[in-house]
Amino acid sequence: MGQAVQVDVGVCTFRRESVAETLASLGAQQLPPGVTLRVIVADNEPEPAAEPRIRAAAAAHGLNLAYVHAPAHNISLARNAILDHLQGDWLAFIDDDQLAAPDWIAALLAGAEREACDAVLGPVTATYPPGTPRWIAEGDFHSFRAVRVNGRILKGYSCNCLIRAEAIRRAGLRFDPQLGRMGGEDDDFFYRLTDAGYVIGFTQDAHVHEPVPASRANLPWLLRRAFRSGQSHGRRQLRRTFAGRIAQMGLAGAKSGVCLLGAAATAFFPIRGRKWLVRGALHAGAAARIAGVQELQLY
Repeated sequence: MGQAVQVDVGVCTFRRESVAETLASLGAQQLPPGVTLRVIVADNEPEPAAEPRIRAAAAAHGLNLAYVHAPAHNISLARNAILDHLQGDWLAFIDDDQLAAPDWIAALLAGAEREACDAVLGPVTATYPPGTPRWIAEGDFHSFRAVRVNGRILKGYSCNCLIRAEAIRRAGLRFDPQLGRMGGEDDDFFYRLTDAGYVIGFTQDAHVHEPVPASRANLPWLLRRAFRSGQSHGRRQLRRTFAGRIAQMGLAGAKSGVCLLGAAATAFFPIRGRKWLVRGALHAGAAARIAGVQELQLY
C-alpha cells in the first residue's frame, strides 16, 4: 500500500477453546510488505481464567498480543474494549471460532484499496459437521456475503471485516451495550458508519471459515436468527414518521406473506421451501419490531 501500515485484529472470546486455533490462523498470515499485525483479544468471561491459555497460544505463533479482560457476558462491551485499545491504521474483526485463510489480511487490504472504501467485508463460509441434515449442508444456510441495496452496502458484520480506524474515530462509533446480548449490535454499528457517509465495500478474496455447531444446524435456530435479523432492520425503521412506520410494517408483512406462499408452493423441495421460510421469518421480524415487539435475545 506504499507505506507502513498496522492492522489490529479484534477477537472477542467467551469460553471457547477454539480461540487458540483462530490465533494460529492469524499467526500464519502472509502479510504484504510494510504491513504489521497486532491482535487484541477481549475476554468476555467473568474471570480472566483463559488469559494464560490465550497468551500461550499467541506466543506460540509469534503474535503481538494485547489481552483485555472485558467481563459481563455482553459482546458489545467486549467489542468496545477492543475499540478502546485500537492503535492501528485499520481494525479487522474475526470470531473466536473462525479460521482465516493465510492471505486474509492481504485480501482485505487489497479490497479496501481497490474499492477506495472505508470498510470492507469478506465472505464467511460455513463448514458443517458430520450428521448435519442434508438440506442444511446442501443449501448452505449458514454462509453469508454482503448484501447490496440499490448498489450500496448499508450494513456489515463483525466476523470478517476491515474498518479504517480514522473512520471509527471521526464517526464516534461504539457498539450499543443494549444489543450486546440480543444480537444485531454489528448491524447497528455499520448502519451508523454508512449513515455518517462512509463507504463499505466487499471482496470475494478474503476468506474466513466458520464451523457450525450441531445446536445451530436446524430449522428453529435458522428461523430465530432470521427473525432477529429482521428485527434489527425494523428497529431502524422506528426513526420514520408514524405514517412511514405503518407503511414499512405493511410492506414487511406483505413480503412475509409472499414468502409463506412460496414456502407452501415448494414444500416438497426441502432446500427451496426452507429458504422461503427463513426469508419469511426475516420480514416477519421487521414487521414485529415496528409493531413494538422487543428484540429476541439470542446469546
